[in-house]
Amino acid sequence: MAVNHYENFPVASLLLPPHLRAAVAAIYAFARSADDIADEGDASPPQRLAALASYSRQLDLIEQGARCDAPIFDRLQPVITQYSLPIQPFRDLLSAFSQDVVTTRYARHDDLLDYCRRSANPVGTLMLHLYGQANAVNLHQSDAICSALQLINFWQDVAIDWQKGRIYLPLEDLDRFGVSPRDIQQGQVDQRWRQLMQFELDRTRALMLSGAPLAHRLPGRIGWELRLVVQGGLRILERIEAVGGDIFTRRPRLGSRDWLVVGWRGLTWRGRTGR
Repeated sequence: MAVNHYENFPVASLLLPPHLRAAVAAIYAFARSADDIADEGDASPPQRLAALASYSRQLDLIEQGARCDAPIFDRLQPVITQYSLPIQPFRDLLSAFSQDVVTTRYARHDDLLDYCRRSANPVGTLMLHLYGQANAVNLHQSDAICSALQLINFWQDVAIDWQKGRIYLPLEDLDRFGVSPRDIQQGQVDQRWRQLMQFELDRTRALMLSGAPLAHRLPGRIGWELRLVVQGGLRILERIEAVGGDIFTRRPRLGSRDWLVVGWRGLTWRGRTGR
């Protein structure tokens, strides 16, 4: 799941087993604060990178079994120890956040997926470890779901990211459909833009559905949580389609009626079509 405030998926926290809530809160605090270092405030790029490097040094201490000296890591260290969590997903998150400081364009779709591999997939990996479900098949399908969620967030936030100087739409796709960065700047919604967005939505939906069987295979609350997360992501794609890709003036987000749809689909979904 993409870290960015989890705004599309608030239901997930309600379904967490009580005994895991403190652990998830510690992981979230780490990810949220590191993301804010990269993205919020008026610090210079070197200052942001230095602050993220200090987080990496705290992970080194955890890996060495030494005591951490920062409050966020005081909470995180016992969680990592208790659940034998791998350190690499935390390092991957820091790598992605550092990349956000220095990278504002992605040439190819594969480059963007590599970013998703580090910005989103680690969260799913850590959740599977917490639940004791981190086998190879589950991790592969979790990666597909998490990357799709990150991409959905990008398509939803094209205009917002432009204000930060970033374009996550692959440049090769812009060229393919004849869309320029200036079109994004001007919020130009024409046939070229709609075709580009539909191309990205279709590809993202296919990625999400490739990982969706995981939601039916996982037992108990985690399975139900993941069904709603998948359906929430698919619903956002539908909302973007419904406005013809015009995320500039009508940024899609899930309201109460959408969550009723998501809940119904989660209850009735048999795992074949994603609905």
